Amino acid sequence: MSAVPSLLAVARAQARRDLRLVWRRRGDAAQPMLFAVMVVALFPLALGADPQQLARIAPGVLWVAVLLAGLLALDSLYRGDLEDGSLEQMLLAPVPLAWLIAVRVAVHWVTTALPLVLLTPVLAELLYLPGELLPVLLVSLLLGTPLLSLLGSVVAALTVGIRRSGMLLALLALPLFLPVLVFGAGSVMAAAQGLPWAGALLLMAAGLVLAIVLAPLVAAAAIRIALT
Repeated sequence: MSAVPSLLAVARAQARRDLRLVWRRRGDAAQPMLFAVMVVALFPLALGADPQQLARIAPGVLWVAVLLAGLLALDSLYRGDLEDGSLEQMLLAPVPLAWLIAVRVAVHWVTTALPLVLLTPVLAELLYLPGELLPVLLVSLLLGTPLLSLLGSVVAALTVGIRRSGMLLALLALPLFLPVLVFGAGSVMAAAQGLPWAGALLLMAAGLVLAIVLAPLVAAAAIRIALT
């Protein structure tokens, strides 16, 4: 009788597989980051090089760029596994499907959102964001981008069985993403105005903890429904 693999062993195997697939399609994986860079670079060209004006809109522009880049990468979360039959194998695996989805979402965040967070100081310089606001912006992104990935995983699971679901996916995900955008950009704007800003980050942290627990379970249930 074969032993059931441990959750950590399965997570390592799943992460290695997903990272190899990302490396093989590294051109597709780089698209969200390039998209965000283009969005941010267009604002100084459109509005002019006034540092005060750009600094005033910088938190919102950076957050919108990250959000749109996340939407761009969302359709690929399960699409490849559905096409090659791996999603059905995940359903038959001797470990909870929610655990595999949690690993998948973690790899998706590391390969799509984390590079954007690391690039944020450079993009902030393009928009003349004051240096004292950069730590608040980075913390908001480190809390908000995993939350976006977890919420997006649920929406992507709901539409996984629909062909050409890109527009529907964006329409369903956007209402869930908007509160994260409001609290994320709002915390930086509040810090810029000398107002209390920690409350917004605490709310985002609470939402992230809740999403870590619930989002993989909901996404697993949605995938089971879509594939049966």
